[in-house]
Amino acid sequence: MESDNTPIKKTNYIFITGGVLSSLGKGITSSSLGLLLKQRGYSVTIMKLDPYINVDPGTMNPFQHGEVYVTDDGAETDLDLGHYERFIDQSLTKRNNTTTGQIYFSVIQKERRGHYLGKTVQVIPHITDEIKAQIKTFDGQFDFVLIEIGGTVGDIESLPFLEASRQILLKERHNALSIHLTYVPYIKSSGELKTKPTQHSVKMLMEFGIMPDILVCRTENKISKDERSKIALFCNVDEESVIEGIDVDHTIYEVPLQYAKSHFDEIVLNKLNMPLNTLELKTWEKFVHKIKFPKNSVTIGLVGKYTKYRDSYKSILEAFIHAGSINDTEVKVEMVDAENITKDNAHEFLSELDGILVGPGFGSRGIEGKINAIKYVRENGIPFFGICLGMQCAVIEFSRNIMGLTDAHSSEFDKESANCVIDLMEEQKKIKNKGGTMRLGAYPCTVLEGTKAFKAYGQKDISERHRHRYELNNEYRDRLVENGMTLSGLSPDGKLVEIIELKDHPWFVGVQFHPELKSRAVYGTPLFINFVKAVLQFHNNKEKY
Repeated sequence: MESDNTPIKKTNYIFITGGVLSSLGKGITSSSLGLLLKQRGYSVTIMKLDPYINVDPGTMNPFQHGEVYVTDDGAETDLDLGHYERFIDQSLTKRNNTTTGQIYFSVIQKERRGHYLGKTVQVIPHITDEIKAQIKTFDGQFDFVLIEIGGTVGDIESLPFLEASRQILLKERHNALSIHLTYVPYIKSSGELKTKPTQHSVKMLMEFGIMPDILVCRTENKISKDERSKIALFCNVDEESVIEGIDVDHTIYEVPLQYAKSHFDEIVLNKLNMPLNTLELKTWEKFVHKIKFPKNSVTIGLVGKYTKYRDSYKSILEAFIHAGSINDTEVKVEMVDAENITKDNAHEFLSELDGILVGPGFGSRGIEGKINAIKYVRENGIPFFGICLGMQCAVIEFSRNIMGLTDAHSSEFDKESANCVIDLMEEQKKIKNKGGTMRLGAYPCTVLEGTKAFKAYGQKDISERHRHRYELNNEYRDRLVENGMTLSGLSPDGKLVEIIELKDHPWFVGVQFHPELKSRAVYGTPLFINFVKAVLQFHNNKEKY
């Protein structure tokens, strides 16, 4: 009798590395290739190997690392996992993101338990074996596992990951390949594309024992046949495997279409001796067309505290692109620094906007500005969407200005307040560690019929992802309802408030969860779609007068 663990199929491993400089777009390249392979009928998953020593990005500054992306199973991961999910329309897990910190932590724990039987624990083979074990966790479950190695080739931090990939490439030579993403700069003064940085990057990769099978060359200008031949010759790659990764004009969702024109996925499949199958991209092409040629346009203000670094709100910005496409509307997002908003100048910042979203965050900085912004849009009938801390600020504002609790606050920011309408969950009060100890991952929610939330979802039972420690204080629930707030979403046991609304307002909704994390290209996510629809209606009504 066969074991349940018997592999169901032969898995192909594709490693994506980057050279010359960082932020070349390995995540978008991995996501695009994943989409193309999926649209040819193959099963795909994507992993991110991150070289930092943090166990996860959960405690890292958004200005340094961008947003923390949370999966259904509660893993705090790199924002590239958001790209993966949005492109391949698949929920990933903690197994899809591995950091150096996690690898060393696991090996050290094993050593303490005597797992290595007194051997000297070393980078090779123990660290590299642990990395390979993480990569092999999907073996037999998918046709393709794409592995993006973070950082730039030559960084000392990523050497163990490169060595582990070298070993897999050697052992699995018939079903593994290496893709190297490099940069081909254009020197304006001489009018030339320079291939030397790519040559040096490939040389460095080869020093680690990895011979790239495919080169993806990021560039602002087209690469000529002569330049392509030169790159192929000096980098020991066949000419057809030098792929041009030219900058797209409008949206990252054009990238898969560009790669399809370059036959990127065909080259991968041919090298791995896999059938080409039919590539279906009509739905994706329609999605991109609506982004590039929208019929309408609105401006939404994103009020937050990390507005100087847009990647801090990456999933929110992408969710607006998805919802905009579905509503045939360009959503222009104007970043508004909450610290600058006072009661006296809120009009100056917000009056010209068609809607505002008050974003998530941690810490007291900018809180009063968010509350001032919410008061202004509530009183002036401007569509409002509050996410996580944004919802909590809406409850504080309502408590202060409608219920008359002038000292209302969250115990996160003012423990001395007599009216902490937002308070720490009981189970959180005993926890001292910061990392991975919040309410994390997907939780069910029951939506009240007849509400804006129910109209958006079209169903009573939903599931959304969370990342927070504080909740609406249940002691104030009855008073909030008596004063006109609708508690339109609750946990199935009724103990936690998940969604709040105001009835007599064009669109005023706050959610404790993060709906942006489940927004996918083509399909979007219900609340964002509904919010953009309300914003467009508000904009059109303004235009009439």
